[in-house]
Amino acid sequence: MPNNQIIPYDYDQACASAIEAIKAEGRYRVFNDLERIVGEFPRAISHRTGKKVVVWCANDYLGMGQHPVVLQSMSEALNGMGAGAGGTRNISGTHHKIVELESTLAELHQKEAALVFTSGYVANEAALSTIGSQLADCIIFSDADNHASMIHGVRHSGAEKKIFRHNDVEHLARLLAAADIRRPKLIAFESVYSMDGDIGRIREICALARQYHAITYLDEVHAVGMYGKRGAGIAEREGIMDEVDIIQGTLAKAYGVIGGYIASRHNIVDMVRSCAPGFIFTTTLPPSVAAGANASIRHLMNSSSERVAHQANAQLLKSILSEAGIPVLDNPTHIVPVMVGDAARCKQASDLLIEEFGLYVQPINYPTVRRGTERLRITPTPFHTEAMMLELRDALVSIFARLDIRYAGPLDAAAREAA
Repeated sequence: MPNNQIIPYDYDQACASAIEAIKAEGRYRVFNDLERIVGEFPRAISHRTGKKVVVWCANDYLGMGQHPVVLQSMSEALNGMGAGAGGTRNISGTHHKIVELESTLAELHQKEAALVFTSGYVANEAALSTIGSQLADCIIFSDADNHASMIHGVRHSGAEKKIFRHNDVEHLARLLAAADIRRPKLIAFESVYSMDGDIGRIREICALARQYHAITYLDEVHAVGMYGKRGAGIAEREGIMDEVDIIQGTLAKAYGVIGGYIASRHNIVDMVRSCAPGFIFTTTLPPSVAAGANASIRHLMNSSSERVAHQANAQLLKSILSEAGIPVLDNPTHIVPVMVGDAARCKQASDLLIEEFGLYVQPINYPTVRRGTERLRITPTPFHTEAMMLELRDALVSIFARLDIRYAGPLDAAAREAA
């Protein structure tokens, strides 16, 4: 065919078709333009409605993003050291605030060393892909409900992978028993699973790791700052931090800033530092962010009042919603999943909440959760009052009736997984 008769590929149309398919399923994502207000947490200005809204779905679980000690530390570092880090640590050097932060993180988790990344996602992807590729003939055993960042890290490692059913230690044991005892093995799992709010079986998995000569990689992203005497996570609360080989966490949730990290033995951390492209070729966090994160961690290592108030509010909200007939997935953590089970209705419910009631809860649809388990993921903080909770309850009761939302699935996290 002559060149002048070739019909060029329509890239824009291909992209538009992909978006239309997502919209047809009712799961097209719209980001709400919010302007948070220092001193009024959890309220924010919605540029969608032009009014103030109460935010019910932030991962700034303890409000540390507006804590005076964090803001002061960030301001001092900004004024003293400038806005940026100047480049990657390999080229521009390591600014001292990152050194201090990594020392604090190692102390928090009682490990020999820690390494900070630009986000929790990058920490997981870079660490797992590097460890899996550097340990020759490694097998990675991954929980079926692991976060996308862990899944991608395992995939990019090129290592052989075995997926065990979520929290099923018996299935994991069978997979480990079938593997060559001489091969290196890594077990990757989470402490708090962010969508259902259930807890990983850390003690049992660590015992299996010892039995089959594996190392453990525990994602504590939704637990650091939140659980344990000093906020080091579920492993600290259970008294088994020393049994976990590699702990991964974030600075962007309970600590209120941004960034991710791993903490482990010196040789493991140094190998990731030396080999991970996601660390080597990325500009480091600015001094102000590192200083704010360090201040937040230090504060929560010494103060438990935020954690106590947070847990009390989470339990109170679960009770208020459940007693009103709202389908809340039962779990032992601070996550409050209100089950909808339909992508379109989930989006409609979210829209009505913000537009008519001034309440912001983002819909959670596929691929974040499985189809048929769409939900409104609510995360109360110590600053949500009982009056706010009753307001949310009344709004949800009204909307569920209007949209005829009748979730028919299990409301226990373990039973839902089994189903």
